[in-house]
Amino acid sequence: MTETTIEVAGLRKRFGATLALDGMTFTVQPGQVTGFVGPNGAGKSTTMRVILGLDAPEAGTALIGGRRYASLHRPLTAVGSLLDAAALQPGRTARNHLLWLARSQGLPARRVDEVIEQAGLAGVARRRAGGYSLGMRQRLGIAAALLGDPAAIMLDEPFNGMDPEGIVWMRGFLRTLAAEGRAVLVSSHLMSELQALLTGNGADHLVVVGRGRVIADTTVAALVAAASGDRVTLLTAAAPDAAAALTAAGAGVTAGGAGQLTITGLPAEQVVAVLTGHAVPFAEVAAHRATLEQAYLELTRDEVEFRAEPAAERAR
Repeated sequence: MTETTIEVAGLRKRFGATLALDGMTFTVQPGQVTGFVGPNGAGKSTTMRVILGLDAPEAGTALIGGRRYASLHRPLTAVGSLLDAAALQPGRTARNHLLWLARSQGLPARRVDEVIEQAGLAGVARRRAGGYSLGMRQRLGIAAALLGDPAAIMLDEPFNGMDPEGIVWMRGFLRTLAAEGRAVLVSSHLMSELQALLTGNGADHLVVVGRGRVIADTTVAALVAAASGDRVTLLTAAAPDAAAALTAAGAGVTAGGAGQLTITGLPAEQVVAVLTGHAVPFAEVAAHRATLEQAYLELTRDEVEFRAEPAAERAR
């Protein structure tokens, strides 16, 4: 396995009147997991299909190690992918499904047994895949993606259908693939799992897309920090006294009820100093930290194609 990079540059693709990709551009570097997120209809699946040569772009390029997928002699040895866990012949056993793929690429049968073991399917490899749960099919798809020992891996919603044990396994497994020097692209709507995966990876990379284009190419830490702002949350039994003291010190103060105040304009340590100086009692002072989900929703609120009205509004 040699290190490789997935490069997407200026992709444009239209389906009828719908512009699916509008200059999509980003790079997936070896040695890290790149999270690929965006609302439904943002162009994630189309981008992955273009990279794999399943859809042809009207403009732009998608290269794996500097080459188009169609020019790869044995593509499974360059890039492994899982786009649809249900894309298998249900009457075949898992092992036979993988043997068929291996033979199409000139890979030995021993490689099938190796990836079955890696994916945790050794005990069920001779069962028909049609009887697998979604989580087991995801594992089978991972095994298929690894058959050629590729330097690049692309997975679309790999956490779907996984039980808690499977999610923990998947998280560690993807980190291991990146640590081996592979370029790993993961699309997911499960922000909490993606945040846990990326922030534990040591070299996190996040690409946020909307309406066919990139709207953020950054790290989880940077995106969360931007969404967190300079807000500080205060819990106190003397909210009026605290508000008065902090306002006099130049802070913005918003009451949230039950003794909770949100402060802007002063860092947490200065809030503590002001309250202590005025002998105002408090139970907790904490810098606000947004989750990846909150940061994502704030960033993509104008990019959502389908939006339902809140239940409270429908009930009126």
